[in-house]
Amino acid sequence: MLENLARRLETAFKGIRGKGVLSAEVVDQTLKEVRLALLEADVHFSLVKPLIEKIRLKASTSEVSESLTPGLQVVKIVREALAELMGKQASGIPLAACPPTILMLVGLQGSGKTTTAGKLARRYKSEGRRVLLVAADLQRPAAVDQLQTHAKRLEVAIAMPQGEADPVEVVQKAVTRGRDNGFDLVIVDTAGRLSVDERLMEELVRMKSRIVPHEILLVADAMTGQAAIKVAQAFHEKLHLTGTILTKVEGDARGGALLSIRAVTDRPIRFIGVGEQLDALELFHPDRMSSRILGMGDMQSLLEMAEKSYTKEQAWRLQEKIQKEQFSLEDFREQMKQLKTMGSIEKVLEMVPGMKKIQVDSGRLEGELKQVEAIISSMTPRERQQPALIDGSRRKRIANGSGTSVQEINRLLKQFQEARKMMKQFSGAKQGGLSRVFASLQGR
Repeated sequence: MLENLARRLETAFKGIRGKGVLSAEVVDQTLKEVRLALLEADVHFSLVKPLIEKIRLKASTSEVSESLTPGLQVVKIVREALAELMGKQASGIPLAACPPTILMLVGLQGSGKTTTAGKLARRYKSEGRRVLLVAADLQRPAAVDQLQTHAKRLEVAIAMPQGEADPVEVVQKAVTRGRDNGFDLVIVDTAGRLSVDERLMEELVRMKSRIVPHEILLVADAMTGQAAIKVAQAFHEKLHLTGTILTKVEGDARGGALLSIRAVTDRPIRFIGVGEQLDALELFHPDRMSSRILGMGDMQSLLEMAEKSYTKEQAWRLQEKIQKEQFSLEDFREQMKQLKTMGSIEKVLEMVPGMKKIQVDSGRLEGELKQVEAIISSMTPRERQQPALIDGSRRKRIANGSGTSVQEINRLLKQFQEARKMMKQFSGAKQGGLSRVFASLQGR
């Protein structure tokens, strides 16, 4: 995600990180590199110049020059400026005081509206909301079938065309059904086109005036960069958008749409799509994203992911074992399995400060994890609990049983010891790591 931009910015800041004094020339050169990085990232050109000048003004204050780490202060200023450009804080969808909340998804064909409708339905159903999906894309018959598949899989209600030729009629009937039957949300999947055209806009304008939606959300493909921004401007001019949802962000190496679309439309990015699965929808946090772009990680999101993967009992049991130095190879194997439930290892590493630049081969890593599981499975229950028992002859037996070598057994045992020490440090820290996860789970 945004790897090209992150790499360019990392290069731009190499000359100032850790420096005790910053000359005007060094700051100018750094900001020149930042400017080029943003332009290459396809950030809208009208935003780059004022953004750089704003950073320059803040970087020239006495607070920065008198700081013990002025280089890091400049990086912090850039982080805050990028977060402000994207909207400062998260802005989810406010639900109507008098249900149902009506969400109207608009956008071009292929932007991911139908999948996003399913993702939103999944998200709100998991929060205990009653959701009604509305299949209003009569231009593409496959869209109706796709939305019906999502509804069946999620076990949510769906309103489909019953012979109507006008999608506005379909939507109006669905909204009436939503109000009469106590639904919390009505999510409307509208038709798209290959490009913006008047006929599409007229249909959407009629739909808007008939159902008066609480939210009109543009679903845009982040990978199209400047094109997504132009589409956003066109839709906003006609429909007055309330927000955007950017899809395919996980494959966007540049970040032009992500960094520009909020500033251009003056409407928040509500969510980002980070994969094809229905659970791959994240609330957009501008401050966290700017930290990730600059290689500062996103520990808050990582902790939230961990909280979803652990039950209260699992967390406290693990903490107790670590603190009593009873963390075993069996536990080590279970934690690796737990890591898989948190998503891809690239995504996890991206959230750890300083780890974004590490290149990970997913296929190779998956193979190594399977190998570790095979090695531990080849041990006796007693060996898993007491690794100190594993002498030379036992290592040969385990290697033969797992199809590995003694050297690989030695490496695993060393990694295990290092992991045990690290986890103990994290669990004992008052403000960090696992202890925060355990504390947050206490109220469950």
